[in-house]
Amino acid sequence: MVLSIKPEQGNLVMISITDTGIGIPASRIEEIFEPFHQLDASSTRKYGGAGLGLSLVRQIVEAHGSMLDVQSVEGHGTTFRFPLLIGEEKSV
Repeated sequence: MVLSIKPEQGNLVMISITDTGIGIPASRIEEIFEPFHQLDASSTRKYGGAGLGLSLVRQIVEAHGSMLDVQSVEGHGTTFRFPLLIGEEKSV
């Protein structure tokens, strides 16, 4: 997994998280944000989890006034990106 934080114009940074996992079919991207949902719901699935992580991530990103972008290629991995406005440093 790779985390990247790149400065943009003004007080904006672009945050990207990329993995080299199994990828997500384009037709199923929206499903990954449904609470308690697993793309592989079989009893023999290889990956665990409650299906809450990405739902919470999207809610947090949107609560900060941003939007989460997902790019994925099956068999090659996924990248999640979002711009984030950062505040100015204040001295105390």
